[in-house]
Amino acid sequence: MPTTPPVTPADIDAARELLAGVINPTPMEFSQALSTLAGVPVHLKCENMGRAGSFKIRGAYTRMAALSEEERARGVVAASAGNHAQGVALAAQLLGIEATVFMPNGASMPKLRATRGYGATVEQVGSTIDDCIERARTFEQETGAVFIPPFDHPAIVAGQGTCGLEILEEVPDVGTILVCLGGGGLLAGIATAVKAVRPDVRVIGVQAEEAAAWPGSLAAGHPVPVAKMSTMADGIAVGRPGDVPFELVRDLVDGVETVAEDAIARAMLFLLERAKLVVEPAGAAAVAHLMDRAAAAPGEPAFDPDRPVVAVLSGGNIDTLLMLRIIQTGLGVAGRYLQFRVTVPDRPGSLSALLAHLAEQRANVLEVQHGRTTASLHVHEVQIGITVETDGPEHSAAVMDALHDSGYRPVLAG
Repeated sequence: MPTTPPVTPADIDAARELLAGVINPTPMEFSQALSTLAGVPVHLKCENMGRAGSFKIRGAYTRMAALSEEERARGVVAASAGNHAQGVALAAQLLGIEATVFMPNGASMPKLRATRGYGATVEQVGSTIDDCIERARTFEQETGAVFIPPFDHPAIVAGQGTCGLEILEEVPDVGTILVCLGGGGLLAGIATAVKAVRPDVRVIGVQAEEAAAWPGSLAAGHPVPVAKMSTMADGIAVGRPGDVPFELVRDLVDGVETVAEDAIARAMLFLLERAKLVVEPAGAAAVAHLMDRAAAAPGEPAFDPDRPVVAVLSGGNIDTLLMLRIIQTGLGVAGRYLQFRVTVPDRPGSLSALLAHLAEQRANVLEVQHGRTTASLHVHEVQIGITVETDGPEHSAAVMDALHDSGYRPVLAG
């Protein structure tokens, strides 16, 4: 006999009605740059531009609004790397509930400040979301506060599913939806909402390969903890899929893909430069997969060319210094950093002549280092280390060729 799923389309409809006076639908942006790259119309569902900077307010408010007066009086407790923390803190502020949030050491400073700014009490423990969940559960037992899970509750999943309803309204002919994947609440909710109305739409989850608990769990048929995680995408660094989302993802989702750290950095840089959108690492996972697919078969459509793709940008809360490091990584991955060493005569004008050659090749000089004490140098020579920014691998090769033609003997660094 068929069993009733933990979350139904009716639950998501009810959540949307509840949220109508709390949040507005997030923007849906068409990306010409990604469409050209993928050979198919690509739209971006900008949850990074939603209230509190991510989709998390949807589920947090839906769960907390259902609490009884007695439960509200006891307060709530949550565990999060940042986005769920802000969602819970904001929902608590709107509902007049006291909130305590446990966040890992090393959590983004903007996320910490924002969570406190919404009025929540923040404590930092451990290094992962799972460490924080363990502490939050202990706090729940000690104080009676109601634990608000980041993904593993039917009301949380129902709230996140309202994003799927918006996607169907904003891009009615959508063919594929790409969704970042951590604990599974967002993916499970979107899949439940979409498949009930449009079972033909492909729904794909995308996970960071350095924190990929889902492939092994799906293969085993039940949630399995991952042994180790090491990813910049802290928002989806979850060691074990949630029981509630797992059932829905297993039954409804068409596939789960993983992306490398370099791919995430490259996607973030692309979104910043070409779409003018600030997205955190977890939020860029869907676009990273899309770009990987396009690169794997250049010139061919990455998806059904007659049906648009929607990539969900799940959040935009990122520390400025981390963004700077990721931009640098993305530039390197894209072949837009060129580092080399060249030996020149140690006399006035040698450096300026070298820089003039680089200027002729439109290479933007970022860093210059002089070395006079290397054992291989003659007494009248100096070694110059140069880092330049280029347009990409072809431009870098052209710069190196031009230096050779001018009599230099550049040696690539590294």
